Amino acid sequence: IDVNQGSIFGLLGPNGAGKTTLLRIINQITAADSGLIFFKGNKFKKEDVFKIGYLPEERGLYKKMKVGEQALYLAQLKGMTKNDALKKLKYWFEKFEIQAWWYKKIEELSKGMQQKVQFITTILHEPELLIFDEPFSGFDPINTNLLKQEILNLRDNGATVIFSTHNMASVEEICDHITLINKSKNILSGEINEIRQQYKSNLFTVTFAGDFDKLKNALNSDTDIIDSYTEKNTTTIKVKVNKNITDNDLLRKIIPVVHVISYSEVIPSMNDVFITVVKDEK
Repeated sequence: IDVNQGSIFGLLGPNGAGKTTLLRIINQITAADSGLIFFKGNKFKKEDVFKIGYLPEERGLYKKMKVGEQALYLAQLKGMTKNDALKKLKYWFEKFEIQAWWYKKIEELSKGMQQKVQFITTILHEPELLIFDEPFSGFDPINTNLLKQEILNLRDNGATVIFSTHNMASVEEICDHITLINKSKNILSGEINEIRQQYKSNLFTVTFAGDFDKLKNALNSDTDIIDSYTEKNTTTIKVKVNKNITDNDLLRKIIPVVHVISYSEVIPSMNDVFITVVKDEK
């Protein structure tokens, strides 16, 4: 698996595929049985851990500690001085509008509020590599968008991000490249849009006004209507075409018999790709 520097990389896979195990190996929490990890072209060293920010799925804040006390403690574990940590914590607490939480105990916060605190402690020491395992768990849509924007900003400012999630919509929104693993094997890697194009299946959606039967008669054995529905005065069909038929060929059949309102190729979502590839591996 290769992760491009300065990109957001999606690590995907079904439950039990080995995603969290791999992330724990990168963080030197779990020892690898075999294989090597390279960091910026060099074999990974123990001190490289200080260049990583890791937000694990299981989280890990001490519930009886106060928020500010804990944030300072975790920052100093990553090598920051108390003064530097205080300055940066002040900036992030103001940015996330959580100044009032400083003296609260972690157990007094909601799951989403705890998540904000842990996100800040993950990025505070400005690591070169950020690893987020299901970072949006427990967040409402507003705070999810807030975190997505911060992750994009971190990438734009030079950080490399490894992002593991089951939310394929988030993958499409923020990831540059992905690797899909199953049973600890890399079964698919590449750039998001290229992968989606690779798995398209000659499906087109056409919305039109006119006589459905005339349209159906105009299409021949090179096409197959696999779905249709009518709403008010328009009908929408999903058509699968022979690989030898071009967009223009299909339109030339349709335009003389009905009024075309919209026409688009169906590009599979990452969710569709995920299901297809994992099923094929079983």
